[in-house]
Amino acid sequence: MAYPLLVVTAVGAEAEAVRAGADPDHVVVEAVGVGPAAAAAGTARLLATGHYRAVISAGIAGGFPGRAPVGATVLGVRSIAADLGAESPDGFLPIEELGFGRSVVAGDPELRKRLAAALPDAITGDILTLATVTGTATTAERLAGRFPEAVAEAMEGFGVGVAAAGLPFAELRAISNPIGPRDRAAWRLKDAFAALSTASRVLWIACG
Repeated sequence: MAYPLLVVTAVGAEAEAVRAGADPDHVVVEAVGVGPAAAAAGTARLLATGHYRAVISAGIAGGFPGRAPVGATVLGVRSIAADLGAESPDGFLPIEELGFGRSVVAGDPELRKRLAAALPDAITGDILTLATVTGTATTAERLAGRFPEAVAEAMEGFGVGVAAAGLPFAELRAISNPIGPRDRAAWRLKDAFAALSTASRVLWIACG
């Protein structure tokens, strides 16, 4: 028996967009809540009550200007908890430098390779996980400088990746807005949800 693929989203609208494209016979899609804690807890609950072949954190995201434009699909090489650590006079100290844990979950390279082959237009790079979404140009510039390989930011990937605990894991996002000052009028949610549905059509083919 082939176990299904588990796709975890934050909210129902994202789950609906994935379901619109995914194969319902082989892909289970669940919304588990917003933020890394809800994502980790929800994913752990699902994995404890079912059997799955791989886990994908999916949804919409903000894209770094010049790296991932609105409407693009991005695949995560790593999911990075960008605000897990401590401030210092010399700058931000990630949790690794404090000696208390890790702030990076690497995506499964084989799963990412298959997804990239099925989604040749997808942009590949790191995806940041933040408990507080960026809302200023200053923060956007600071994050872009700290993470030169980052293409997007969202709020759940690191939590899902931690909970995946040994299963192949990947993060897949569709860009709804540029990272920086919050301007809801400039968001393109419809385009991002459409891109997410389109990408979801290949999930089982890539992971099966």
